[in-house]
Amino acid sequence: MRPYIIQFPKILDPRGNLTFLQNPAHVPFEIQRVFWTYDVPGGEQRGGHAYKEQEELIIALSGSFDVVITDPDGSKEKFSLNRSYYGLYIPAQTWRHMENFSTNSLGLHISSRIYTESDYIRDFQLYERGQA
Repeated sequence: MRPYIIQFPKILDPRGNLTFLQNPAHVPFEIQRVFWTYDVPGGEQRGGHAYKEQEELIIALSGSFDVVITDPDGSKEKFSLNRSYYGLYIPAQTWRHMENFSTNSLGLHISSRIYTESDYIRDFQLYERGQA
């Protein structure tokens, strides 16, 4: 399976728009953990790993940033997240990093598993050889 964009419902209102997500209609897994990234200094990257089993959904709630997916053969695909009603689904065994953060960007990460360090693949050479 490849990463893909999920569009969430968008309720337009002159007083301000509203977007929501709920299981199982908008999230392709059971939610076990939620965390967010913010105050990322200019030029910095986040991520730089894959998960053995965890699936993830990343949403730019505010501002923008890019999620770069790198396949074991070294090919890359970039997803620019800049709308709070879109999320990027990332299946397990997918190497990713985030870059190009705008000022005051806020990234919401919704995960299928609780935090377990042993689920992380942090060495790209092991990942590309399928040894992680």
